[in-house]
Amino acid sequence: MAERPEDLNLPNAVITRIIKEALPDGVNVSKEARRAISQAASVFVLYATSCANNFAMKAKRKTLNAADVLAAMEEMEFERFLEPLREALEVYKKGKKEVSEQKRKEKEKKETDNDKNREEEDDEERMEEEPEAENDAELEEVEN
Repeated sequence: MAERPEDLNLPNAVITRIIKEALPDGVNVSKEARRAISQAASVFVLYATSCANNFAMKAKRKTLNAADVLAAMEEMEFERFLEPLREALEVYKKGKKEVSEQKRKEKEKKETDNDKNREEEDDEERMEEEPEAENDAELEEVEN
C-alpha cells in the first residue's frame, strides 16, 4: 500500500489529458479544480477496486477480473457505465488478440527465415567441402 495519501493520486498529466478530452475547446480548468478531480478519481479507483475485490473474495479468488469490476460498478450504482465498459473491454480483448496473433506470425516468419538461412549456410558449407574433396582425390591420384 501507499505510505502517503498523495502517492495514491493519478499522475497530473493523465488527469489533465482526460479533462481536456472531456471538455469543449476554450474551457479552462483551475489548478485547484484539477487537483480536486485528481483526488476524486483516486478515491473512485480505490472504492471500485475495493468493491471488485469483495466479489473476488466471495468467489475465493485472489485475482480481480473484469467481471468483478463490472459487478462492482453495478453495486456502486453506475449501471449506465456498464455497457460502455463492456464495449471497451471487447475492444481491448480484440486488440490484445490481434497483437498476440501478429506476434505469433512474426515468430513463425522469423523461424522460417532462420530455417532458410541455416539451409543456405549448409549449402555453402557443402559447396566449400566439395572442392576440397576433389582436391584430395586429385592429390591421391598424383601420389599414386
